[in-house]
Amino acid sequence: MDIRVGDVLKMKKPHPCGSDRWLVTRVGADFKMRCLGCGRDIMNTRAKVEKYVRKIEREGEDGASL
Repeated sequence: MDIRVGDVLKMKKPHPCGSDRWLVTRVGADFKMRCLGCGRDIMNTRAKVEKYVRKIEREGEDGASL
């Protein structure tokens, strides 16, 4: 899955704050993401993130639907 820094990920499950959108701030074996609802930063493994991604939104594109 092609996920880059600056992408906004729409996830299958919402964060406890109610938002299901995350901004990717670091990419590697792990992803660092910031919740667009409350601003909390988290790090998660690539496998776990890719499992729960519903849609990738990129600036300047329609969005790459899975």
